[in-house]
Amino acid sequence: MPWTERDVPDLTGRTAVVTGASGGLGLQTALALARAGAHVVLAARDPARTEAAEARIRLSTPAASLEVVPLDLGDLSSVAAAARRVRGRHERVDLLVNNAGVMALPRRTTVDGFEEQLGVNHLGHWALTALLLPALLGAPAARVVTVTSTARHRARRLDPADVHLERGYGPWSAYARSKMANLHFGLGLQQRFAAAGVAAASLLAHPGLTNTDLQAGAVREGGAGRLGPVFELLTARSGTSPFEGVRPQLRAATDPRARGGELYAPRYGSRGPAVRRPVLRRWRLQEQIDTLWRVSERETGVPLEV
Repeated sequence: MPWTERDVPDLTGRTAVVTGASGGLGLQTALALARAGAHVVLAARDPARTEAAEARIRLSTPAASLEVVPLDLGDLSSVAAAARRVRGRHERVDLLVNNAGVMALPRRTTVDGFEEQLGVNHLGHWALTALLLPALLGAPAARVVTVTSTARHRARRLDPADVHLERGYGPWSAYARSKMANLHFGLGLQQRFAAAGVAAASLLAHPGLTNTDLQAGAVREGGAGRLGPVFELLTARSGTSPFEGVRPQLRAATDPRARGGELYAPRYGSRGPAVRRPVLRRWRLQEQIDTLWRVSERETGVPLEV
C-alpha cells in the first residue's frame, strides 16, 4: 500500500520545527505532525498568515501542541533570534523541516545583501540549521529534512566569485541554483553527521508538481516571464494538492525505515506515491558540496561543524 500521512507514527514527546508553516506544504507538514502528537514550532514570516495557520490546525486538532516563532529567512538577524528563542525553550529539537522557499522572483537582495532566492531557500536555512545544531544533537535521533525540487536538474554550478549573480541573472535559473544548493546541503550535512558518528540524520524531499501559492507568487512578483501564467494554469489543473504533495517530506521526516542521505519524492517525478528515489551522482558532486560549504560559511559568517 502507498505511504500516506496515516503512516506517520506516534510523535508524542517530540519537538518539530517547520519553516514556512503559515501555508502550503509547510502548513500541511505542521498539521500532520501535530496530529501525530508532536509539539510543533510554526516558524514563519507573516504574522497574520501564521495566526490563521495556527487557528486552522487547532480547529482540526484541538489538542495540538503549537508554538509560533517569527522567522524571516531573508534576514540573518531574524534567523538568529528565532534560533535563540527555540533553544531557549527547548533543550532538544527532534525534527527540523527546512520547507520555506520562494520561486522565480525578479532579482532582489535580502537584508544581508544576498541574491534573494539563494538567500531565502538556502543561506537562511543553512544559518538556522547551524544555530539549532546543539538542540538537534541533544535529541536521541534528530532528523533534518530539506526540501528541494526537480528544477535542480537545470541548475548551473555555484560560482564562488559571483554567488549573488551580479553578472547575470535569470529568475528560473536562480531558482534552480537554489534548489541544487538544497540538495548539496542535505547530502553534505549527512556526510558530517556520519563522520562525527552522531545519531542525527539529514534527508531530502521534493513534492513534485504541487498546487501551492508558490506558482501564483512567481506570477504576481513578475519574475515568471511569459510562460508563468501558463505554468500556473498547468499546475492548477494537473498538479497535486498540498495534502498529497506533502507526503514525500512527511515520509522523510517520520518513516522509521528512512535513512540519512535518502531522497523521497513522487514515484513518477511530478506526481504519484511518496517513495525513495535515487540521488543522481552528478559530475564532481563532492567538489560541489565542498564549494557550497565554503561559500555558505563565508557569506553568512555562520560555521556549520558537527
